[in-house]
Amino acid sequence: MSDSGKGFYQVFEVFSRKNDTAPLQHQFSLLAPNHEIALVMAQENFMRRETVSDIWVVKRSDIRMMTEEEKESLKRLDNKDYRTTKGYGYLKKKWRQYEQQMLDEKEILSWKGEIQR
Repeated sequence: MSDSGKGFYQVFEVFSRKNDTAPLQHQFSLLAPNHEIALVMAQENFMRRETVSDIWVVKRSDIRMMTEEEKESLKRLDNKDYRTTKGYGYLKKKWRQYEQQMLDEKEILSWKGEIQR
């Protein structure tokens, strides 16, 4: 690509959904001079491949990505195990101990108590 054509084409990201209730999924990137041609190119691509319910075309420069500092804020705190299933691992052992302490049939029958009416 020559230097004169460098600013002419822009990168667009194409998203689609298979039906009206499906989530949008990123499909591919393409080079086009404007939104209208990018949409036509995306439609042309899907006409040859698969049926879709909706197509979105977004200029890559309009998509904001997180900075490294912002990504740091996504790291989990270490004391949040109770929010994951891993945090409840001790319960299996606790229930097993509880069940072993429960009365079983043999113990109940060994009492040989009579029901009083």
